[in-house]
Amino acid sequence: MPQPRPTACLALADGTLFYGRGFGATGERQAELCFNTAMTGYQEIMTDPSYAGQIVTFTFPHVGNVGVNPEDDETADPVAEGMVVKWDPTEPSNWRAAEPLSDWLARRGRVGIGGIDTRRLTRAIRQQGAPHVALAHDPSGAFDIEALVAAARAFPGLEGRDLARAVTCAQSYRWDEMRWAWPEGYTRREGPGHRVVAIDYGAKRNILRCLASAGCEVTVLPATATADEVLALQPDGLFLSNGPGDPAATGAYAVPMIRQVMDRSALPIFGICLGHQMLALSLGARTIKMNHGHHGANHPVKHIETGKVEITSMNHGFTVDSQTLPAGVRETHVSLFDGSNCGIRLEDRPVFSVQYHPEASPGPQDSAYLFHRFATAMAGTRG
Repeated sequence: MPQPRPTACLALADGTLFYGRGFGATGERQAELCFNTAMTGYQEIMTDPSYAGQIVTFTFPHVGNVGVNPEDDETADPVAEGMVVKWDPTEPSNWRAAEPLSDWLARRGRVGIGGIDTRRLTRAIRQQGAPHVALAHDPSGAFDIEALVAAARAFPGLEGRDLARAVTCAQSYRWDEMRWAWPEGYTRREGPGHRVVAIDYGAKRNILRCLASAGCEVTVLPATATADEVLALQPDGLFLSNGPGDPAATGAYAVPMIRQVMDRSALPIFGICLGHQMLALSLGARTIKMNHGHHGANHPVKHIETGKVEITSMNHGFTVDSQTLPAGVRETHVSLFDGSNCGIRLEDRPVFSVQYHPEASPGPQDSAYLFHRFATAMAGTRG
């Protein structure tokens, strides 16, 4: 039987082409291509600000089967530029679904391509590193291949780019929504709590919910906030959020702020993902670009001090070089996949951070204790 004409094309910078069926918005996007191994949470992944400048290949084939709904957005709009899947998204079959994935992507201006051999594509990413790509969706199936490959080659990449400025909040705000729980759903935190200033390098909503659920009064500040602005709020603790881009570029303004806060106060500090990298840079370590990064909800991490293994959710393309950690900074967690650094802490102060995502959105909840550890540190400082 004759096959229908492809309506989408994924062009890699080396000239490799993948043809498939387009869904979502029409048009063209250029980005770095990564893969994510999570079996759930495609909506949370697409709306994670850490994916700015990236197109996500989903290794799990069932994408779109539960639709989308407003409660699962991690930020106001999808941030990933597009998605690559094996099977075309089906009509949703879930009581929480508000609309089909394809309609949601079209309304939000994001491109998808289905019918792709995602195993082959994932192997290519692992072997060659995260490639620069151009993804085009045209219902007529008319593609200028030379132009697509040229667009992929012209993509500037993520190294040296400060993307936190593009995804951070425009102004400060308060957050009191707690984690989703059956049957109430999302509820609001009430009463006094630990005053936390959260720096938004691209913060996911569920991280803020976890802080609120741990008893924190959260005030979110933009990525470019100064130490004076942080300390003027008289916080009990400082939180450094996840985010996209090259940590060295964001560190140009984030590192001086963190250093000044540590010099002028004894505040407990907790960082996640890019926040972990910002803390490490401020302590004198360095970060490096990974071959293909860590993206998924099944990453084993060893807690060095206890020997316990936590299954974690990860999303990062840069990592802290553990060989550059200075004296007084202890490595607390390592990846059991490749031995890369996944956590640090100061030996003499309640300052710590992790590379992975303990908020479980999507992913396991093995590391949720970290939010309570942060709250305990603030209680001890106040006491």
